[in-house]
Amino acid sequence: MSDINQDIIDKHTKVCICKAINKSTMKKTIAGGADTLEKVQKATGAGSGSCGGRRCTPRIIELLEEFHNQKEE
Repeated sequence: MSDINQDIIDKHTKVCICKAINKSTMKKTIAGGADTLEKVQKATGAGSGSCGGRRCTPRIIELLEEFHNQKEE
């Protein structure tokens, strides 16, 4: 998939449903230096919604792992 198509999909994919934070925002936050779950949550507000992070925490961890793995390549 092209980078442009992936960017469009990321803008429409919600990672944190409670706070309506999309995947694109999460990726930018991680790329900007938020390298732990706590830093991502603090920077975006994810995990502070009504579910207490039960839905988004595993997805944020996956994004952190993906970013870390891409950096190693």
